[in-house]
Amino acid sequence: MLLLMVSMAVGAACAQNDYAGNYTRSVSDLLRDVERQWGVRFKYNVDTAGVKLPYADWRLRPYSLEETLTNICKYFDWNWWKQNGRLYKIKPYEYPRRHTDEGRKMLDYLSSLYKDRSQWEARRDTLRREVRQRLGIDAFLDSCVRNPKPILSKVLRHDGYTTQNICLELTPGQHVFGTIYTPSTKGKHPLIICPDGHWVTRSRPDEQKRLGTLARMGAICVDFDLYGYGQSEAEVGNAAHRTARAHVYQAACALKLLDYMWNYRKDVDKTRVGVNGGSGGGSHTVLLTAIDPRFTAAAPTVNLASHFDGGCPCESGMPIQRAASGTCNPELLAMFAPRPVQVVSDGGDWTASVPELEYPYLQRIWAFYGAADKVENVHLPKERHDYGPSKRRANYDFFIRVFGLDRSKLDEEKVTILPREQLESKLKP
Repeated sequence: MLLLMVSMAVGAACAQNDYAGNYTRSVSDLLRDVERQWGVRFKYNVDTAGVKLPYADWRLRPYSLEETLTNICKYFDWNWWKQNGRLYKIKPYEYPRRHTDEGRKMLDYLSSLYKDRSQWEARRDTLRREVRQRLGIDAFLDSCVRNPKPILSKVLRHDGYTTQNICLELTPGQHVFGTIYTPSTKGKHPLIICPDGHWVTRSRPDEQKRLGTLARMGAICVDFDLYGYGQSEAEVGNAAHRTARAHVYQAACALKLLDYMWNYRKDVDKTRVGVNGGSGGGSHTVLLTAIDPRFTAAAPTVNLASHFDGGCPCESGMPIQRAASGTCNPELLAMFAPRPVQVVSDGGDWTASVPELEYPYLQRIWAFYGAADKVENVHLPKERHDYGPSKRRANYDFFIRVFGLDRSKLDEEKVTILPREQLESKLKP
């Protein structure tokens, strides 16, 4: 009797064979078994109700939870991500995101392609050409308005710096909207182009503090709205942001603002041109270093990883990672060697791998030039994905060193936080 009861229980738990021999089973039941077997818990960003999996029990691997999850998820185009402790999330497949081990394999593969500086530079030249082609930046720039006349707001004076809003027509009927932060001191100043991340708008306080502080210390800073965000949203709608067009459009925004500052502002020191942004703005920081030789220093913040291309089409919608038969953001950034770079990472997002994975790779490339000390990593293991005070402070320290800014002016409390309406004033084409 006991044997019969055990047999019935096992039979109920096992997959049900159908006439095709597919041994289908409810994926929800299967994952509950997995939870019990490994003592883990799952959160779901997918709907498992009524979903069945063929050959279900044969996908389990008693020696590996993660291989088991991969075998289950790949049938449905799902993926799994470890959150913390024993918690895992089951999510739809994301084209720009991979597991850390895949990033390690990618960097190992890339490193095997070049043993010295000459081999690296041969690949670098191919990368640079193909990234431009796959991004479509040259054709896009050819479609842009020639020598657009800027719309400039009144200059507002603050403690040690000024702000002025700028609007340039990029393509017919579509514009780039930004703000220029300028030191109050006379003379030539370094310029820092600051592509925005997905942090709502350029009016957010942490961005104003960062750009205002850099300006007080002596750097001209320019930020701008993402395509479909801020004032751009009124022209193209927010949905336009999550498109491949946004990828190339935002790169062109930065280049056109750089052109304007380079050609018409007599207070710009063309030997000191930086680029600095966080999250999605960090992705564009990396991209800009790869496509424009005028930049002399870069600080991508909370974004760099070999296993993440950027979670929005505005960062990864164009197939630039297919350049030279396959690349990743650390290799794109490596094209900037031997110029100074600061990579800021933290323990609470995909950049947690930087100290052990991406940073050593970058050091190897810079070492080809005898300049390993020109690339640095500031890692904040107890922090999460944001642009908080310690991340901003790391950027300040970097630009103080490489651009000779005035550290005595480092005081975020002196920065005036302007309302969004004021940062968008006088910019209606």
